[in-house]
Amino acid sequence: MIYPLLLPAASLAGGILAGCWVSFKGWEIAAYVTICAGLAVLAQKIGSFRLAKAALSLAFVFTGIGLENRSRPGAPPSIDAQPREVLLFEGCVVEPPAMYADRQQFVLELEPGARVRVNLFPAPGQAPPKLEYGQRVSLEARLRRPRNFGNPGAFDYVRYLALRKIYWTASAGASANLKILPGRCGSSASRFIYRLRSAALDRLEKLYAGRPYHQGMLQAMLIGERSKMDRNWTEQFRITGTYHALVISGLHLTALTGMVFFVLRLLPAGELLPLVVAGLIGWLYCAVTGFQTPVLRAASGLTLYFIARFFYRRARLLNVLAAVALVFLAVDPQQLFDASFQLSFLSVLSIGALAVPLIERTSIPYRCGLSGLADRDRDLHLPPAVASFRVELRLLSETLSLLARLPARWAQNMLTAVLRVVFYGWELFLVSACVQIGLAVPMATYFHRFSFSAFAANLAVAPLISLVVPAGLVAVVTGWSAAASLAGGLLTLAQKVVEWNAGWDPGWRVPPPPAWLGVGVAVSLSLAAFLGRKTARWRSLPIAGAGLLLALLVLHPFPPQVEAGKLELTAIDVGQGDSLFIALPAGRLMLLDAGGTPGRRGSGLDIGEDVVSPYLWARSIRRLDVVAVSHFHEDHAGGIPAVAVNFRPRELWIPSAADPAEAKKIENLAGECGAALRRLAAGDHFEYGGARFTVLAPAGGVAQSGDNVSLVLRLSYGERSFLLTGDLAPAVERMLALEGSFDRADVLKVPHHGSRFSTRETLLTEVRPVFALISVGFENPYRHPHPETIERLHSFGAVSLRTDLAGRITVRTDGRRLEVDTERSAGFLR
Repeated sequence: MIYPLLLPAASLAGGILAGCWVSFKGWEIAAYVTICAGLAVLAQKIGSFRLAKAALSLAFVFTGIGLENRSRPGAPPSIDAQPREVLLFEGCVVEPPAMYADRQQFVLELEPGARVRVNLFPAPGQAPPKLEYGQRVSLEARLRRPRNFGNPGAFDYVRYLALRKIYWTASAGASANLKILPGRCGSSASRFIYRLRSAALDRLEKLYAGRPYHQGMLQAMLIGERSKMDRNWTEQFRITGTYHALVISGLHLTALTGMVFFVLRLLPAGELLPLVVAGLIGWLYCAVTGFQTPVLRAASGLTLYFIARFFYRRARLLNVLAAVALVFLAVDPQQLFDASFQLSFLSVLSIGALAVPLIERTSIPYRCGLSGLADRDRDLHLPPAVASFRVELRLLSETLSLLARLPARWAQNMLTAVLRVVFYGWELFLVSACVQIGLAVPMATYFHRFSFSAFAANLAVAPLISLVVPAGLVAVVTGWSAAASLAGGLLTLAQKVVEWNAGWDPGWRVPPPPAWLGVGVAVSLSLAAFLGRKTARWRSLPIAGAGLLLALLVLHPFPPQVEAGKLELTAIDVGQGDSLFIALPAGRLMLLDAGGTPGRRGSGLDIGEDVVSPYLWARSIRRLDVVAVSHFHEDHAGGIPAVAVNFRPRELWIPSAADPAEAKKIENLAGECGAALRRLAAGDHFEYGGARFTVLAPAGGVAQSGDNVSLVLRLSYGERSFLLTGDLAPAVERMLALEGSFDRADVLKVPHHGSRFSTRETLLTEVRPVFALISVGFENPYRHPHPETIERLHSFGAVSLRTDLAGRITVRTDGRRLEVDTERSAGFLR
């Protein structure tokens, strides 16, 4: 068997996956594994090798089920405290601080396995404290338990932190009373590693002083520290499918160890010393990067490869991959469900199962045929096609020699050198293409991207980054400015390549494919790999099938998940902000506001890109008909640019009294997206998408700024109506109530997140809603919604629904009946 470890690894992964649905007791798993293993031994003794393999595979399946059952996370640790209560924390610094735009962030271990991520906000002009790994500190901070956004398609932030044993976040200001306590904690080895890491980061800051782009990007690429990497710098890398080159991964480790091995092989020291030194440097680099999982997996695989090479064994890529998978899944079965794990192994699997066989059939025979081109006797021992190729090359080199008046040997060497570069480019293209094809489904599922330019961009970016890594690390170790300049120049060149490719790439964003399509792509590619050594006729069938399914993935001809003939209003959970998705009866799709991060511009979170867009993609939506902005405060309009770029709306609606500067930004955005700009004012009435819109505000008589210009819409369909208030200001609310502008409405989007001074009796007396939707952040610092507002709503008989408790809230109507659905069962308050 060529790949003896592949089937056990696949069986173990299948068992872990099956463990999500089935559970067994420990003794049952042990019994099943023992029976299957015994059956495998018996089958092998009687010569039934297929039965032996089947029984052994089944043993690994049951092992996977048992591992998954035992690895399920238990209840997280708890702290007896009220939400946002200020507590005195005391613990060990286990992750040194990273500086962001306005804060210092570090991780404090309170007890073994119980950590808190601290955000320390120093006063303007105040230097943050200098903290190191292993220091014991105490400080006063406001506690908060992490919480996921309650929408389909949302990133599981809680699980991401829990995997790092972080169960709380805490924020502290200049009055945190931070004290460094006597004594040390942590391990000596980790302390040494973090000192190396800090020294490397300091060296990069000095080498690239005054060049924030190179400083931030190289700290991320070489050390894995992304606190200074601006999101805007990486967008074009994402578009062109080359973002993987910026994230610490196996590519960086392979580039470093490969360069070390190549240089040491030039010395007369045999092969053992280069293998040992390259392996040790690889593990040291893994430690300096913080033992990040992708690098750890790559270091393990590289170690297996070096061991096999030392014992003169052919280290087959798929066997190495399977061995690493077996070890890591046995240690932590939950890694199987991690996007990083899946992408890492699928990329290597695509290379080993798809690219390598293609290279072996196309370029390798001819590339090997370039050796000893002048030796005509070699032709007799080569395949006829390769021998004929060598004859043609000799004739071509003789012609070149005569035309250029060069020695025949020079002409042959020049020709073979050019062809080696051509073959290298071809092989790199095949590797890039196979990886892009193999990762198409997870990239669409997790990142909603398909890059057309990735096939070409990676041909240049991957080699350039492979040179940036060793050059940059030489600069870090030696402080040599020439090496730093080389690394910086190569990074700049890679950036230019990415910019050029991003200029013609359409930057398509795609919803996640249906499950059957993903399974179909996997089966088709698996058959193509399995039949890789068969005839072209059999091989072409699964390839054609995979091509068709990938075309469906990119084009995504599947309709949006909305109910025809119904009006739907969904309050998307965007934290402390507003975003309302509206599906109109005639099939038109609309978004009113897109959330934002008020006061957290340095957080790196774009609500439009990271929260609203994934929810819309999860519902198979590729384009919106309308994107409307109630007003231009950050918590409503911050995510609008990302949503407009991702969903290319046909129209953009804004309040007529909008600030001219903000209106100009939206006008420019409309031009970029090809959308028509529509200004709405009080008194506008129109039919759209099978429903009737009435604009109640902005109106005259009040100062035209801030919340006073907030768009207020009444949306009617049949016997039912919704009142959408944005951040309706109290003064405007009173004025509209006195003018009798409010009518009965079944659903009220409560203004200003339920603040104390909104939703007064004058409004509720006229509207008398059945349901009141409150878009609000979990444990927000504004204490929204205010208890008085909740009490007023209840006194008028309204059922209050809050996104901080219920997550996504959906209300549908066919014009007569109302249907309510929420993401979480909590959140209904009568």
